[in-house]
Amino acid sequence: MKQHAIPCILMRGGTSKGPYFDRTDLPEDRDELAKVLIAAVGAGHPLNINGVGGGNPVTTKVAMLSRSEHEWADIDYFFAQVAVDQELVDFSPTCGNILAGVGPAALEMGLLPISGDTTNVKIRSVNTEALVEAIIETPDGAVRYDGHASITGVPGTAAPVILNFMNVIGSKTGALFPTGESRQLIEGYEVTCIDVAMPMVIGRAEDFGITGYESREELDENKALFEKIEKVRLKAGELMGMGDVTKSVVPKFGLLAPAREGGTAAARYFMPWNTHPSYAVTGSICTGSCLLAPNTVAAGLISISNTHPTPVKIEHPSGFIDVVFDYKIGDDGFELNSAGLLRTARKMFSGDIFVPGSAWPPT
Repeated sequence: MKQHAIPCILMRGGTSKGPYFDRTDLPEDRDELAKVLIAAVGAGHPLNINGVGGGNPVTTKVAMLSRSEHEWADIDYFFAQVAVDQELVDFSPTCGNILAGVGPAALEMGLLPISGDTTNVKIRSVNTEALVEAIIETPDGAVRYDGHASITGVPGTAAPVILNFMNVIGSKTGALFPTGESRQLIEGYEVTCIDVAMPMVIGRAEDFGITGYESREELDENKALFEKIEKVRLKAGELMGMGDVTKSVVPKFGLLAPAREGGTAAARYFMPWNTHPSYAVTGSICTGSCLLAPNTVAAGLISISNTHPTPVKIEHPSGFIDVVFDYKIGDDGFELNSAGLLRTARKMFSGDIFVPGSAWPPT
């Protein structure tokens, strides 16, 4: 039986990579679609030797794009996480790193036109219904990939891709400061309870007996620290209107310290019962909002530039994560229009990927 040829672009998005497809070139039925993606990636073998996967979950991700019928969005982004050594596909999550390649890929596919030196691509996540605006550099009528932006986990530099997440204040609780206070004492520790993309309780590292520069391994060994964190987190969960959070991973917990590597601030993120090896995307948006909003526990830790949108660089155990904010301090306090991240992307090849006819018989 002949193989089935499917057009695709192999793209690195952030710290992940995988094939990007036009959704109309793939089967509509989810079971059939899963078979095609398994065959394309080569899932079921630790090296993905029979497909384009790279033997690691960050290299077995798939983006499927289409023109959106949503009133705001230009592009629908449908994500799939394909397993490495099992023939499985998960359509439930989304991926913020692969999202970085969606705008460039959509332009390369001709799903929407380039509009100038920069092109704004409005994206709807099919998996989560999140709305994200991607700002892509497009000088001379083409997507630019070379540049001076760098992200932890990717060698070299590239053109920046700005991802602006819309309507993220009060993601779970409906309020920026769910307790009604920008900072308060809980169990003897001054903290800020804040909800932007992810509910968090944020304190100062020195107040909890650490420097804020420790490695993940050092922090995970500090059982006394986690006892302090959990005691505060449980009480904060009640005050934030989230009830008993004993068995819940939210709110997450963050600790801040002054920057020492050229960033805006150093931070450690807890998930909440162990330390994140770097920093979560949603956690970085929430932490950045805490840094920018007035009268939080971050007051006095940082100095912010007067440029708008405002870049924030968070130092974490593995390096940095860059967040960009469009905000103002108005009569109602901190007003956030959008919050996003600086990522990069690179097109590596485009053409046809072939899957066996047994996975999807050609017509």
